[in-house]
Amino acid sequence: MADDAYLFLLPDRQPRLGAALAAVGVVECAETPAVHGWLQAHDVSVTSEQVRILPADAEALIPEEAERLPVPLSEEEAWRVQKECAPQSVTDMEGELLEFRETTQDWEALVHRALTAGIAAPRIARLTGLDPQVIGRLIV
Repeated sequence: MADDAYLFLLPDRQPRLGAALAAVGVVECAETPAVHGWLQAHDVSVTSEQVRILPADAEALIPEEAERLPVPLSEEEAWRVQKECAPQSVTDMEGELLEFRETTQDWEALVHRALTAGIAAPRIARLTGLDPQVIGRLIV
């Protein structure tokens, strides 16, 4: 494994870059003492929308003032990061949200992806049937 991605903290008032770490799903590096220590040092949780991940080849997109940490990924994890960071049309994302009503698997990752795609929390609630307060807790 090499440093295949960067975790970074999205500074306030910055456009959303990369993917929320929680939207990528489980990544082995998130369980390491280095990542735990980095998160604790910045007083954020792994589920915070502020904790973002980008492939290493996109490092130039990370704001200069952002705290960052290089992390290794498996091939499958790197693929998921690439997929989450790729632009997705709002129509496609809303279609996934509508399909959510038939499954509850990975619902947090789906909501994070929708938020990252720019879909407003009230719209996500309408499409999925989720309680708006549940969605609101994921935003913080």
